[in-house]
Amino acid sequence: MLTGKIKKKEVLLKRFLGKNLLYYIVPNVVFNTIIPYFNFTDLNAVHLFAGEQNLARFILPMAFFLPLIITIDILKKTITLSEKGHSEIVLPEGFKKNRFIFQMAAMNGLCSVSFVFAILLGLHFGFPELYNYNGTVLAVLLGMTAGLFSVLFTYLPVKKLKEHHLPYPEQEQTDQPVLLKD
Repeated sequence: MLTGKIKKKEVLLKRFLGKNLLYYIVPNVVFNTIIPYFNFTDLNAVHLFAGEQNLARFILPMAFFLPLIITIDILKKTITLSEKGHSEIVLPEGFKKNRFIFQMAAMNGLCSVSFVFAILLGLHFGFPELYNYNGTVLAVLLGMTAGLFSVLFTYLPVKKLKEHHLPYPEQEQTDQPVLLKD
């Protein structure tokens, strides 16, 4: 039955995404919390942009490279799964997968770094000059941001990839009664 096979492939794709999400979220949250925490020498004197201890040197590269790498990895794995026939996603014959992967990854990286930079600028101009932030709180926020990016950029590219997949072949409807018009 066609719908049974499709449901089985949907479940397989959901399990695949859940497993990969765990691979992405755990190390990203841990490392993006621990590394800034131990690099801030004075946890009560952290600035957004100024000085050696600034938040921007940690969050801006993370905001670009984390979505870029996760998007490339999850799309490559999902397309490979689709090509082997283990996914509900059926791509068209002339689908340019590498171009799609790198466009999506670059767009995700640029959008996320732009969003984070805009938030940092808003904080920078919203608080007094030379305002000190708590390094512990910022390290935890960096970890939470990494976790959010891991979840968002695991599911968002696959959702976008599903927009390009072909419709399922229609089943023959020989069991259905045919209405005749007079």
